[in-house]
Amino acid sequence: MSVEYQHMIRILGNDIPGDKKMLVGLSQIKGVGYMFANTILSVLKINSNQRVGHLSTEHIKSIENIIKNPSLSNFPSWFLNRRKDVETGEDKHLLTSDIAFTVRNDIEREKTTGSWRGYRHMYGLKVRGQRTRCTGRKGGAVGVAKGGKIMPTQAGGAGAPAAGTEGEQP
Repeated sequence: MSVEYQHMIRILGNDIPGDKKMLVGLSQIKGVGYMFANTILSVLKINSNQRVGHLSTEHIKSIENIIKNPSLSNFPSWFLNRRKDVETGEDKHLLTSDIAFTVRNDIEREKTTGSWRGYRHMYGLKVRGQRTRCTGRKGGAVGVAKGGKIMPTQAGGAGAPAAGTEGEQP
């Protein structure tokens, strides 16, 4: 290869070490998994065992274009991570900080609409039907609570001698 080796490659605002293989390096971008990276490399006909540091600038630009617009490369809609967006109704593929922002907005929308999922999110409970009694407790649902009356406190408080033993010596 006539391309000079680079120790760090910047793709979509992410620094990827040049010694990583292509699949692992592309998977470090948030929103690009192993299968998505493998499909990108097969579309561009790039060897997946090649090191990231040996990429040319043309390859980097073409990788960025495919990641930004996967629908232009005839990727199926089930391959994208945001299908039938609530606001626009189109299929999208979200990357980097857009993922966290969109998830946060979805949760806030569910809370304001008063959906059951929003209710569960609001009170910090499990959302997807998991059990709440034994694992994953974070102050939300409590398991079995013991019922009964609370006993009134004794006069004198803690550390005071018990009733009827004030004048006795041991």
